[in-house]
Amino acid sequence: MSTENPRARDRTAPVLDLLPTVDAPAPERADAARNRRRILDAAARIVAEEGPDAVTMNQVAHASGIGVGTVYRRFGDVSQLLWALLDERERVFQEAYMSGPPPLGPGAPAAERLDAFLDALVDRVAAQRALLLAAHSAAPRARYHSGAYRVMHTHMALLIGQLRPGSDRALLAHLALAPFSPDVMHHLAVEQELSAERLKAGVRELLALRA
Repeated sequence: MSTENPRARDRTAPVLDLLPTVDAPAPERADAARNRRRILDAAARIVAEEGPDAVTMNQVAHASGIGVGTVYRRFGDVSQLLWALLDERERVFQEAYMSGPPPLGPGAPAAERLDAFLDALVDRVAAQRALLLAAHSAAPRARYHSGAYRVMHTHMALLIGQLRPGSDRALLAHLALAPFSPDVMHHLAVEQELSAERLKAGVRELLALRA
């Protein structure tokens, strides 16, 4: 049986952690890891049962059986807790576009991978819309510092660099991801009642305007 790392197939995509840091963090103590897991599980239950707007630090502390002071020390505030919950859910998505099957994963031309990534992102935002909107409303600028956004931006920049060598790929990646801001997507999908298929087609048409 082959022991090849599936990520090795994609020479353009570095191995990234969803929450990259400059310095490697100290190993988490077993009790701290258990507390983190209990807090996130409690927050996830509240979101599933009552919606993300119902999440408060006190309610999460009560549901997890962990002191509210510990919850605040681990996550700071509700917005950071919601983004941490989103980052956990994004790990599966990250694996799909970093090392999954093509065209979303390695093995397809960059143009096909870009289209597949944007289509999948429309679906992902739709599936997490309420949670994303609550996190964004609590801290509008936190999205751009979240692990999920940073890894998506890196992936997008790599694909753009393949399609347009010499371009300002970092800037173009930010601009290409801008329509996926939770408030914009909520406005388009809910208030304007646009279908996912129309949103996907619109994003592709926007990127092709000056092709």
